[in-house]
Amino acid sequence: MTNTILLFIAGLVTLIFGADLLVRGSSRLAAAFGVSPLAIGLTIVAIGTASPEIAVSLQAAANGQGDLTLGNVLGSNIFNILFILGITSVVAPIVIAGQLIRKDAPILLGISLLTLGLAFDRDLDIIDGAILILLLVIYMIFALKQNHSESGNVQKEYAEEYQQKEPRTIRSTIFNVVFILIGLGLLVLGSNWLVNSAVQIAKTLGVSELVIGLTIVAVGTSLPEVSTSVIAALKGESDIAVGNAVGSNIFNLLGVLGIGALVSPEGIFVAERVLQFDLPVMVFVALVTLPIFYIDSRISRIEGGLLLSYYIIYVIFVILRAMNSSTLPAATLFSLFFVPVTFIALSVVAIRSAYAKRRLVKKQA
Repeated sequence: MTNTILLFIAGLVTLIFGADLLVRGSSRLAAAFGVSPLAIGLTIVAIGTASPEIAVSLQAAANGQGDLTLGNVLGSNIFNILFILGITSVVAPIVIAGQLIRKDAPILLGISLLTLGLAFDRDLDIIDGAILILLLVIYMIFALKQNHSESGNVQKEYAEEYQQKEPRTIRSTIFNVVFILIGLGLLVLGSNWLVNSAVQIAKTLGVSELVIGLTIVAVGTSLPEVSTSVIAALKGESDIAVGNAVGSNIFNLLGVLGIGALVSPEGIFVAERVLQFDLPVMVFVALVTLPIFYIDSRISRIEGGLLLSYYIIYVIFVILRAMNSSTLPAATLFSLFFVPVTFIALSVVAIRSAYAKRRLVKKQA
């Protein structure tokens, strides 16, 4: 078991290092050839930070381990919103850009609902994969076109983060291409180690590959998103922090799950419990971002704490279910906790926001 854990950690470290090299090389190369910083952030960096999920899902799907692919995607999406945005906003409230409220968050909710709909027949096959990949292409074109209409502040944030800091030379181009190739090689190697060790850990613990995918694999492959979002938030670049989490979730569903469904020999089987709980939780997470983003156009510390509490409860429920210790039906968990607590917390935040605005208006008058 010790060797398996060491192999898992080695695979995780290799994946993260490979993703970092891929992002560095590709973003610098794109900037050197005149691609705007905002476009780099919305496309290359989003793909690069999601590359561990892509590599793991491809490896798992090709091996016929669809549970690991599905668990990785769903677990990563739940983790990205509940944990990453939760912990980041607890440290410092995050301001939400207008585009995220009007476009990206509704798009994420729509794609989440579509994924739930495609999974209703208990199988994600090659046709479902093709639909998701087609939508990914459409979304990428949409995202690139939006960079022309972004506000000056948003473009400034992305320029500070991703602008080219050195002139384009043959030497720098070669170095960036080498970074990309090494990064891709490390992703392949790391994903192989991670998938093989994750399967072995599941067998040793007597739990399903789905549970391992929803928890430790999902958290591990989401670490690039954690570092990107937290560092951006600490720098005051909240648009990058939130945009990275939302963009990664969209790419996970359309790109990672789409590619996994395409390459999986027999499609990705969707277990009944995933259809009854994990997929609805993912949709709920996407849904709850709308009022949180809309109220006062920020994620407050109260809302961040709410998101974190959701993630803790979700993980506990997944672990108890894996141990056959949970007698609480998923529907009951939704109706008795998630929905009422969300309503109460958002009502408190909305009232406080309205009161603060009234005081500001009176003060200005």
